[in-house]
Amino acid sequence: MRTPTRTRTRLACAVGATLLGAAAVLTSPGAAFGANILSNGDFESGTTAGWSCSGGLGSVVGSPVHGGSKALAGAASASDNAKCVQTVAVQPSTTYTLSAWVRGSYVYLGVTGGASTWTPSAAAYTKLTVSFTTGASQTSAEIYLNGWYGQGTYHADDITLDGPGGTVDTQAPTVPGSLAATGKTSTTASLSWTASTDNVGVNGYDIYQGGAKVATSTTTSATVTGLTPSTAYAFTVRARDAAGNTSAASNTVNVTTDTGTVPPAGFKQAAPYLYLGWGNPPSATTVMNATGTKWFTMAFILSSGGCNPSWDGQRPLTGGIDQSTIASIRAAGGDIVPSIGGWQGNKLGPNCSSAEALAGAYQQVISAYGLKAIDVDIENTDEFENAVVQDRILGALKIVKQNNPGLRTILTFGTSTTGPTSWGNRLIEQSKALNAGIDVFTIMPFDFGNASTDMYASTVSATEGLKAKLKSVYGWDDATAYSHIGISGMNGISDTQETTTVQNWTDIRNWANSHHIARLAFWSVNRDRGCPGGGLQETCSGIAQSDWQFTSITAGFTG
Repeated sequence: MRTPTRTRTRLACAVGATLLGAAAVLTSPGAAFGANILSNGDFESGTTAGWSCSGGLGSVVGSPVHGGSKALAGAASASDNAKCVQTVAVQPSTTYTLSAWVRGSYVYLGVTGGASTWTPSAAAYTKLTVSFTTGASQTSAEIYLNGWYGQGTYHADDITLDGPGGTVDTQAPTVPGSLAATGKTSTTASLSWTASTDNVGVNGYDIYQGGAKVATSTTTSATVTGLTPSTAYAFTVRARDAAGNTSAASNTVNVTTDTGTVPPAGFKQAAPYLYLGWGNPPSATTVMNATGTKWFTMAFILSSGGCNPSWDGQRPLTGGIDQSTIASIRAAGGDIVPSIGGWQGNKLGPNCSSAEALAGAYQQVISAYGLKAIDVDIENTDEFENAVVQDRILGALKIVKQNNPGLRTILTFGTSTTGPTSWGNRLIEQSKALNAGIDVFTIMPFDFGNASTDMYASTVSATEGLKAKLKSVYGWDDATAYSHIGISGMNGISDTQETTTVQNWTDIRNWANSHHIARLAFWSVNRDRGCPGGGLQETCSGIAQSDWQFTSITAGFTG
C-alpha cells in the first residue's frame, strides 16, 4: 500500500501496526485439536516434498535451522516472493492453529482465503502463530509461507497445523453438455450448456478460449467480453467442484465476432496521495493554490470492524476531518478519489464475506461523497496474493459500476521492473474473466529492492510490461491499452533506498503524457517537501527539492 510511508511501506504508523497486530492474534473459540496434519513441516526429509514453491525458489538447507538438521529456505527475488504452499484435508466448521518458526525480513504465514500473520524483521528464529476456522463445507485448506519482493532469503522450520484431519474429494464433475453459442456482438460472445453433476456438488463453470480461462459462471450460461471485432474464437467449458476438481472439456463451439471498434476509455486523472492520518498532512487548499493540482487520492479506507468502512479503520466517513477536507477541496474546484485498502491494517476485502457485501461497503463510501471514481489499492498476502479476495474485490467493483452509472473504477497494485508479477497477471486475467469493467490498472513502480535502480527506465519498462499484458488479455491495440493504465510512483527516497529525482519524475510525467495514459499519482503530498540526505521520512522526500515540487509536476499531467 502505502502505509505510513507508502505502499509497501515499512515505516509503519502506530494505528496500522496496532490493527495488523490485532489481526495476527485473532483466534476462535471451541478449537478442535488433534495431531499435526502437515507433512514434512520440519524438512528433515532433506527435500521440499509436500510443498510447492513459486519459481522453484524453495530449497532445504542445513543452516540456519530451528530444530533438527534441516530447514526451508525461500530465495525471494525482486519479482517473486518465493511462496511455498501445501494443501491439506480438513474438517468443516473446525478451528485449526497454524504455527511456524521463521527468520528473515517480511516473512508471512497464513491460509489462503483466511487468516495470516507476519514478522517485519526476525534476525533469529521467531514463532508465528495464527488460528482459523474452516467453512461449513470446506474440506481442504492451502497453507502458505512467503517472503517479500527484494527482501532476500527467508527461512522456516517446524511448521505445524494442529487440528483433526479430513478426507479429500478427488472425484471430478461430469462433462458439461451441448455447449452452444446463443448470441454475439463485435466484442462479446454468449454461450449456454447443460448442467454437470458431481458426487458432492458442482461449484461453478470455467469458460476457456483455447487454453486460456476467459470467464467463470455459477449458472449454465455466460457472456465472454473484451473480444476483438471480426475475429474467430473457439470456446470450451469445464465444470468445477468445491474441492477444485475439474471435468474434462465440453464440446468446442466456434464464434466469429461482428465488425466494430473498441474506443479508448477517455479517463484522465492527476491525483497525488494525501494522507490525513500521518506525516504532518498539509492543507489541501494551500497545495492546490501553490501547484494548480485539482485531484487528490485520499488514503485510506479500512475496516472499523467487519464489513464496515471508515478512514484508517477508526474515523467515521462523515462528520470529521476527512469530510471537511473533501468539502474544502471541492469548494476550491477540485475533487478526490478514495484509496481503499493499502499495504497494512484491517481491510474490507478479507472482512466482507462476499462480493455483494463488499460492494455494499464500497457503496457507503460512494454515497457519502457522491464520488466520480474509487481506487482499490490491493496489496499484501491478505488481498493481492489471495485468489478468493482478488475475485471478491473484482466482483464488488463490477456491482458498484453497474449501480453507479459513470463511476470510474481503479485498481492499484505492485509490479516488477518488467511488468506485473504472477499475482498481477492473475488480477488482470480475472478482471476480464469476471467482466469487472475496470477502467484503470495502476501499477506502483518502486520498491524494486535495489538502491541503484534507474527509476525512469524501470518505470517505463514496468508500464510497457503492463501494456503488453493488457493487450494480450483484452485484445486491445496500443492506444487502448495505454488509455487503461495508471502510474503511481514514490517521490524521493523509497523504502528500499531507490531515488526518484525531480528530473526523473518530470521525465516520467512527460512520457505518460506522450503515451496518453489514464492516471498519474505518487506517494505522497505529505512527503513532497525537501530534506536532502534525510533518508526515508514521513514528512519529506529525503532529497533536495522545493515544497510541493512533485505535486506541481504531476499537475502538468494531461494524458
